[in-house]
Amino acid sequence: MTHETPFSGVWCPSITPMDSEGRVDLNGLSKHIARLNAAKIDVILLMGSIGEFASLSMDERLLVIRKARAMSPGTMVANVSSTCFNDILSMADEAWRTGYEAVMVLPPYYYGQTPAQLLSYFRALGKAISGKWFAYNFPARTGCDLTADLVATLAAEFPDFAGIKDTVDCQSHTRNLILATQKVRDDFAVLSGYDEYYIPNLLAGGAGVISGLNNVMPELFVKAREAWRQGDLPTLQDAQREIGRFMAIYTIGDDFVTTIKTVVSRKFGYCTPIARNPGGALNEEQCRQVDCLFGIQ
Repeated sequence: MTHETPFSGVWCPSITPMDSEGRVDLNGLSKHIARLNAAKIDVILLMGSIGEFASLSMDERLLVIRKARAMSPGTMVANVSSTCFNDILSMADEAWRTGYEAVMVLPPYYYGQTPAQLLSYFRALGKAISGKWFAYNFPARTGCDLTADLVATLAAEFPDFAGIKDTVDCQSHTRNLILATQKVRDDFAVLSGYDEYYIPNLLAGGAGVISGLNNVMPELFVKAREAWRQGDLPTLQDAQREIGRFMAIYTIGDDFVTTIKTVVSRKFGYCTPIARNPGGALNEEQCRQVDCLFGIQ
């Protein structure tokens, strides 16, 4: 129904499974990626927010980059965000060396940045890296916002700037990114970072979604993708209602990453619910709630 970019569609920001000692579990990751591929996910994003990049060491991140690429024949993107510019370059180089299609980078976080600083930062990044890259806009975590004008300026200057994940709970923000970048590029992918904005994003001319729920139920979003392509509006309407119902996952527990890992663990059994964020473990009542929501016996 709309023009698609090379990175359009349904993305999963994969969890990073961990063993009972809190170490990265590559066997669990392999099984998770296999399930995502079987569901026909378009792109797997490694070590995003749900992938707990901020709590992984540099050695762990490089290990995941190296090992995970061989786990999937499909399109893969690695989040290489860091407050250390040289670490970003090191991880990006390793990602491209091992065959990733792109990398993703947050703006500098902790200090917050002015628009002028953000423009300077991403211009330096665009000149320093040697492959396709995405920006990751998450103002609630970074303290700064990648505006439509800023993103369009960068998209016009850097052909390898392939798109942006916009994790802002405001559809008009994402729509403005879509409209501004469409004026300068027809291959720029604007992706919503909120699950329930997938279909509104498509209706506004965007490229798709990077959805945490895809760790649990990628089939629902793939069904919506196919309905969109076929112009099947009743199925799209049903999918939107179902996505909205399952958004309740984000209201259970203190840490949505642990909650998602708990659901994956209880429903599929190939990983533990352990996350690096302390104090997020679900209690018995919260486990009952996720079991009820996702039909876990």
